[in-house]
Amino acid sequence: MLPNRLCLLILVLFCGVLLPVRADVVKPALMEMSLYPDGHFELELRASLEGLLTGIINTKYKNTRDAPNAADYDRLRAMSPPHLAREFAAFQPELLKHISLLFDGRKAAMKVARVEIPEPGYKKVPRISLVVLAGRTPQGSTRFSWRYPKKYGDNAFRYRHYRANDYTWSEWIWLRNGEPYGPVQIEAAYAHRPLWQVAASYIRIGFLHILPSGWDHILFILGIFLLSQRLSTLLWQVTAFTIAHTITLGLSMYGLIDVSPHIIEPLIALSIAYVGIENVFVTRLHAWRVVIVFLFGLLHGMSFARSLADFGMPKEDFALALVTFNVGVELGQLALLLLAYLLIGLPFSHLPNYRRWVVIPASSVIGIIGLVWMVDRL
Repeated sequence: MLPNRLCLLILVLFCGVLLPVRADVVKPALMEMSLYPDGHFELELRASLEGLLTGIINTKYKNTRDAPNAADYDRLRAMSPPHLAREFAAFQPELLKHISLLFDGRKAAMKVARVEIPEPGYKKVPRISLVVLAGRTPQGSTRFSWRYPKKYGDNAFRYRHYRANDYTWSEWIWLRNGEPYGPVQIEAAYAHRPLWQVAASYIRIGFLHILPSGWDHILFILGIFLLSQRLSTLLWQVTAFTIAHTITLGLSMYGLIDVSPHIIEPLIALSIAYVGIENVFVTRLHAWRVVIVFLFGLLHGMSFARSLADFGMPKEDFALALVTFNVGVELGQLALLLLAYLLIGLPFSHLPNYRRWVVIPASSVIGIIGLVWMVDRL
């Protein structure tokens, strides 16, 4: 009876992982507003049009596979740019109705000036299109406010205006759950957040990249955990992984390396398959495992960098944002290891058949998922 219960626990913990195999991870929209001296403004919206059209991008669905209309998203995701543009044309009035740019409390009239849609491309990464909205700034306006509706998800917002003979971007502000921004004095100097707010913001972003929906990294860390819960074994592997992803995260964010997701994503899936399969045949940590974990950590660091780039980086506090994002990632990994220990290690690791009934089945599932992802991403 006990082995059956253990197998059931493993299935409960891991079968949900199969659901997001073909899904995209929802990302916040990026909004950039420019106020020009001739009296007009432009809003550049970078987001998944497929997500907007299907209503998948919102605060309820963080992964496209979780939505009831995921099939519609996949259909739009495969469309050519001209076909998707025609679908989006009918949606434009609704978009203009619900987004809100106010000048001195009055909603500004705007229109869609341009739409740029890339080719479908790599299916495991959301297709990000550009929508340029334009309008006239009411004469004499002194303040503006911005609000992106909750139904369209989170957004990162920044703005610029002509000041001191140059355009200077404000900091990125991540707005959640329909949170408004402003009112802001148009001609005032750009406000900068205190360092503690910058640090707290990027720690949160890093943590959320691991938990609760960073499946690639969750399975990899679980694979490391399952080999052995001995502190020294975990320490060697996690330290190698941390050092490696810190290196490539920093190099990527400084623009020194740039590897296509067509290469990175299948290799990350391979790293998951490797740790799962090796756990089945290896009972203790070997030197080559630490080296392999380090090499795969380099790949995961480049994946972290793409996530961090989506939120923008403050120019003045670039190093602080980079370090605190990495701190958030480490906190997420430690929380995952603690959770795995409480749910698996603490209640079951003392059992005589722990490896047979927990480690081997769970590692096999991880290995199979990694192989399926790798083939799917190729």
